[in-house]
Formats: sequence, structure tokens, C-alpha cells
Amino acid sequence: MAKLSILILAAIIAFSSAFAPNPTRSVTSPMVTSTQSLPKTTLAMAEDMTWEGEYPPSKVLGPIMSKMPSGLLGLISLACLGACAFSIAQSQVLIQEPGALENGSWVKWYYVLGSFGGPLAWGTHVASWIQRKNGM
Repeated sequence: MAKLSILILAAIIAFSSAFAPNPTRSVTSPMVTSTQSLPKTTLAMAEDMTWEGEYPPSKVLGPIMSKMPSGLLGLISLACLGACAFSIAQSQVLIQEPGALENGSWVKWYYVLGSFGGPLAWGTHVASWIQRKNGM
């Protein structure tokens, strides 16, 4: 029991030291620094993505989906939802086979891949809503 207490105490100290502020030290380096300064460049991804109002601007969708019309995003959303529903339905059919749960034969890679259509359908329908609100 004493070993377990020491182990728990050591873990607590290790975890708490991870959140302690680092002391600021001034380290002098014998290395000579260059007098050239690098030009300041801004990344396009570092733009401010905040907005005011009910819906965000199209630029929050990224460089590809911000140029897609709302109807196309809606169709992509329906296709993803259909793939997800079909995969779930076919997996349920395979589960009904005798011995399928014991040996795992009901798990097919293409149905697992199709099940990712649910989250993709949700994301593309939100993107479609944003584009519709922005008039695209």
C-alpha cells in the first residue's frame, strides 16, 4: 500500500509540474546573430474568422467549399447521408446471419467506410446552409 501511495504522489507531482509556469531565464549565447531581418509574411490561414450576426462568411468554409454553390453542397450532403444509411442497413442485414456476431463476418470494410457519411453529411449540410445565407 505504501508503494502505491508513493506512486500516486509521484504522479500528482509530475502532473502538477506540467502546469507550472516556466521560469524566465536570460541565456546568453556565444552565437553571432545576423543583422538581416526576415520579411514579415502573413498566412492566409491566420485570418480572423470571427463574425457578428446569425451566420459566418463563406471564407470559414475554406478555399474549396467557399466557392461551391449551396445546391451542390446540399446534394453532396444527401449522397453522404444515403451512403451512411445504406451502410447501416446492410450491416444490420449481415448481423442477422447465423454465427455472424461470433466470428465478426458482419463487419465489412466498405460498410465501415460508408458509415463516415453521417458526419460528412452533417458538415456539408451546415456548409450548404452557410452558402445559402450568404447568397450563393
